[in-house]
Amino acid sequence: MMFKRLVSVSLTVIFALLLSVLSVAQSKDESAASGDIGWTSYIQFAGSSNADGQILQLNSSVGYTFTRHFGADIGIPVYFVHASSSNTSGISGNGVGNPFADLRWKVLNPAVNYLSVLTGSAPLGDSKLGLSTGRATFDWTNHFDHSFAMVTPFVEAGLSNTTADSALFVRPYTTLGMNGHFLGGARIAIWNRVNVGGSLYDIAPFGNQTVFSRVSGTPANSAGSHGRSFQTAQQTTGTAVIARDNGFSAFAIYSPSPIIDAELGYTRSVHYDLNTVSFSLGFNVGRLLRDSK
Repeated sequence: MMFKRLVSVSLTVIFALLLSVLSVAQSKDESAASGDIGWTSYIQFAGSSNADGQILQLNSSVGYTFTRHFGADIGIPVYFVHASSSNTSGISGNGVGNPFADLRWKVLNPAVNYLSVLTGSAPLGDSKLGLSTGRATFDWTNHFDHSFAMVTPFVEAGLSNTTADSALFVRPYTTLGMNGHFLGGARIAIWNRVNVGGSLYDIAPFGNQTVFSRVSGTPANSAGSHGRSFQTAQQTTGTAVIARDNGFSAFAIYSPSPIIDAELGYTRSVHYDLNTVSFSLGFNVGRLLRDSK
């Protein structure tokens, strides 16, 4: 019941935010893929549910595409957290995450498409709720893909000092510490508006790490099952192993129009022995405004 109430509240927030952004946005941040230049804006409402609880995320961004290769964005996420009732130390709460800014460089080529995104965030979220690490963070991700008829393989490699949420996994924790992260998979266009796919991922941290839980209020370090320190400790500091993760995902994407993207996904964390079901709903606010003109 609590999760349903959170969904209801969050949907109200997202549509209110959508109306406010419509007054200033002129195009989508991803519209550069088709060569659009100008203002960009995108809103995404996503959520993940697993044994540790449910986490919803409302993420909005506004930016500008300067050329067909280069653009920049700013944005801020808002979180709605409901810890599992089976977690006796669990906490639930809502809060604003770290505001972020990114620079993106894109090259579309018949041989391979390349996208590089450098993102930085300011530590304004509450670290006691797991919405921040209390330090400035960065992430540099490089994406490559190429389409063969209906099949598009893709690979990603990046360097970061935090473990970021992904499109298929709004994590019950965040981390502070250096890591390399890797992703590889493929998507298949089974219909003109439907894609399905799967991927493998690996997060390889190095050096000292600190894990900040979004679902536990216990202040002292303690061991969770399968290395899930975020289950039972609000903050855990240790070697690289506490922040390591790897697994696989499967997803289905439905785009009923150029303005809306809906996605359902499943992620299996092999390292943490954790199964997560996720969804996301994206609004191309800029495209909506441009088409309305």
